[in-house]
Amino acid sequence: MRLGVAGCGRIAERGYAPAALAAGGVTIAAFADPDAGRLRRCAELWERESGEAARTFASASELLGAEPIDLLVVAAPAAHHLALAEEAAAAGVPSLVEKPPAPDLATAERLAALDPQPFLAFNRRFLQGIELRDRIPAEGWLELELELRFRRDAWGAHEADDEALLDAGIHLIDLACHLSDAAPIAVRRAEIAPERATLELELTRARARISCATDRSHREAITVRDRSGKELASTTWGGIGARLAPLLGRPDPLVLSLQRQLKGPMATARDGVAAMAIVEAARSSAALDGAEVTVAPLAGAQT
Repeated sequence: MRLGVAGCGRIAERGYAPAALAAGGVTIAAFADPDAGRLRRCAELWERESGEAARTFASASELLGAEPIDLLVVAAPAAHHLALAEEAAAAGVPSLVEKPPAPDLATAERLAALDPQPFLAFNRRFLQGIELRDRIPAEGWLELELELRFRRDAWGAHEADDEALLDAGIHLIDLACHLSDAAPIAVRRAEIAPERATLELELTRARARISCATDRSHREAITVRDRSGKELASTTWGGIGARLAPLLGRPDPLVLSLQRQLKGPMATARDGVAAMAIVEAARSSAALDGAEVTVAPLAGAQT
């Protein structure tokens, strides 16, 4: 599989380049970014690590017109996702769009209407999702506790404009739907600030309590219980164990998740619409001091 990468930020440097190397049968054929410095850094990193040269372009449209690729990874800021995916679709190339799919629900719906429909990079499905899903019964009520926190400034992003709910919380929203294999009904008790967010999500067979922060030390924790409170499955990432992982020869969790994601099956843009509908309901709940807000049913949404 030949990839093009549109957007040469940290996720391209620290994520997709090493993930493509580890995946086997995957190569990055070209990078595109209007910032010449970031573009050069990614291209040099890829050539140094892979021994293969990747072409560079100032725009995705130039890349798509000049280089045959099988998939365009859209790793630019969320405000540019739709335009880049539209360019890929016009060239007949599917895209893999980083989260969040868009700044708002209406734009996420436009993204999902493209042909070919984009994939969505909910990479936590390939970490906690893989670890937990087979341990969760297919039937019966579930209680989920999901937490994701990290220090955004430690990541060193070139641009970091998304609120915590979009930057971190959307991963947990997608995981709640994915792990329970359930459709969202309503959001309540939402509290949203730029760096932190909490909410309670009601699903057709589960209740999920979600907490995220982008100004605290790294921790990712999920616990799944049945109606009686019995623990069915749990996982924790982060803390000192994560810091020691490279010294112990363990794979970087970001690289591992993206490597698995490139092998599929990936989430779809319709999954992104479902997650953004929950985000919109959470925003409304927070504006109403935590009141319950219904999530409108979405035709064709997958979990």
